[in-house]
Amino acid sequence: MLPKWFNDWNSKNPVDIYKPAILVGTLGGALFVLIALMTFGQPYETKSMQTGPRGTGMSVPEFVAQVETPDPTIDAYYTEEPYVPAGGEPLAKDIYQNVQVLGDLTEDNFNRVMNAMTNWVAPDQGCAYCHGDVDIAEYGNDDLYTKVVARKMIQMTQAINDGWGGHVNANAEVGVNCFTCHRGQNVPSDIWFKLGSVHARAAEGWSANQNRVTVQSQFTSLPSDALETYLLDYGVIGVHSLEAHVDEKPYQDGVRTWQDTERTYSLMNYVSNSLGVNCNFCHNSRAFYDVEQVTPQWGTEQLGIGMVQEINNEWLVPLEGVYPPERLGPVFADAPKAACKTCHKGYQQPLQGMNMVADWPELAAPGAPVYEAPASN
Repeated sequence: MLPKWFNDWNSKNPVDIYKPAILVGTLGGALFVLIALMTFGQPYETKSMQTGPRGTGMSVPEFVAQVETPDPTIDAYYTEEPYVPAGGEPLAKDIYQNVQVLGDLTEDNFNRVMNAMTNWVAPDQGCAYCHGDVDIAEYGNDDLYTKVVARKMIQMTQAINDGWGGHVNANAEVGVNCFTCHRGQNVPSDIWFKLGSVHARAAEGWSANQNRVTVQSQFTSLPSDALETYLLDYGVIGVHSLEAHVDEKPYQDGVRTWQDTERTYSLMNYVSNSLGVNCNFCHNSRAFYDVEQVTPQWGTEQLGIGMVQEINNEWLVPLEGVYPPERLGPVFADAPKAACKTCHKGYQQPLQGMNMVADWPELAAPGAPVYEAPASN
């Protein structure tokens, strides 16, 4: 029983005990978490790769668990060492009919490559995926579109390894082969088709190229036509003039509009997601536009953009007339196309930098391959 004077004073001077209690609870909880981290360690440990001068914020943080966890598709990779020819063996073009590529291989190596392609692209269907359910004597026929496409893809792979070493061999000589994109699937994941204006009518603002959830825009409100503009139509990537107060009109050639700016952001967002990195992986955080202050990865990415443009325009788009209707795009009935994510799948290096041509010199360049005898122990 408290005295009357205390009750009177307390009623006239109320005190909010909830705010101090919340503050004490918050500080106590933070202290508990800090003690737990100091005792047991960071459960989500990160690594940081510095890409520029110290103090500029140029670093790429990565969760250790993600970095050290192998790409799960690596387990499905099939490889086999080549058979080094002794000399004088008959060649595939002299044994089999209609061998338009890889004809300079010996029979053993030709069959070895065919077997690998089956494992890389059609492990469930087997040889029938390209040749049909026919006798081996009829394998020379070009009745199925899959065989015609496969032939072009072999040539494309050789062209990539032979002509774009600055990109595919930027860190080490690893190259690409069919598995780099297909990963055991008939159709590679992360291909894309043209969308153009993705909606007939826009509610407001800049027509129908943005503010629609699409895969191409990485499910953002950014424009959905960035891939076709820059990786197919050779659009100039840029966001603004480097001079202040320039008298420019949007209709003038070469003027970067805000639509171009947002389209560029859409492409850059796609590239970042494709490689699992942030902007500072390629750009200097204090001068994104200055090519004299970029990281070495910027040059590698520029080569990658050029490579993808060539892949799409010289190899994939010309196959449009070969594909059946169900393999074409849903809007413009266009051929499937490639971009960064088709190979990278969210990793800085496809298949985490695994050498894809070590056992496959046949795919490293057009023409007869150069084999090296295995090193003796």
